[in-house]
Amino acid sequence: MTYQDLCARLKQANIDSPEWDAALLLEHFCKVHPSAVGLEPTADYSSQALEKAVKQREARFPLQYILGEWSFYRQTYEVTPDCLIPRSDTEILVEEAIRRLPHGAHFADLCTGSGCIAISTLCERPDTTAYAIDKFVATLAVAMRNASKNGVADRLSLSVADVLKDGALPSEMQFDAILSNPPYIRTGVVGELAPEVLAEPAAALDGGADGLLFYRAILQNGKKHLKSGGFFLFEIGFDQAEDITRLAKEAGCPTCQIIKDLSGNDRVAWIPPA
Repeated sequence: MTYQDLCARLKQANIDSPEWDAALLLEHFCKVHPSAVGLEPTADYSSQALEKAVKQREARFPLQYILGEWSFYRQTYEVTPDCLIPRSDTEILVEEAIRRLPHGAHFADLCTGSGCIAISTLCERPDTTAYAIDKFVATLAVAMRNASKNGVADRLSLSVADVLKDGALPSEMQFDAILSNPPYIRTGVVGELAPEVLAEPAAALDGGADGLLFYRAILQNGKKHLKSGGFFLFEIGFDQAEDITRLAKEAGCPTCQIIKDLSGNDRVAWIPPA
């Protein structure tokens, strides 16, 4: 299979970026650097592993799951179908956490998934510690491996808990910040998502009828766990700023600052309690 053949097959499968995907597949399965594939477009890179991977991608299985790892912020993460794929939009939340956390902070990461938010923050802020929760044991196992891989396992505690329930955080715990990229897609539109997104865990996508289910619970149940001067930091959908601001006020948090991503979309909400 040549690079040209691979690009043609992926294009026929309606992959948005066939050249990029082809280059990454060749790098991973054939150890060919992406800068080299264009120099020898007719070189034969056939292998059973590559053919299997191409068939998966043609079926719109996510490239990140096929590769088994993905870069996020300045780190690399194991990714499996047990966790949401880390996305560059979420790096805005990490940047805000790194900038806003006080020295020696202890923070929580709710719905941690792969652990990318907590782990990248810990990597960039070696003075901090974190407590992360997720509802699923298999998901936390991925986060635990990622913490070890990135050298922060000694500063990250992981626990199985459902953030929709009061008591998800131990009653005695206090945090300088509560971070979260919770499920925030409205139930009614989940089925309209791209095939690649639908291959990710449904529980990491579905935010309830209005997409706000998890924000309500975290705001209501999390306030008592914030230290004086603490804050919530959420990733939000591009069209949710007004709703998040309203929910914050209803929860007794009159301030809600919205931070935009590099595309100019509303992406992160910073909410300090009154």
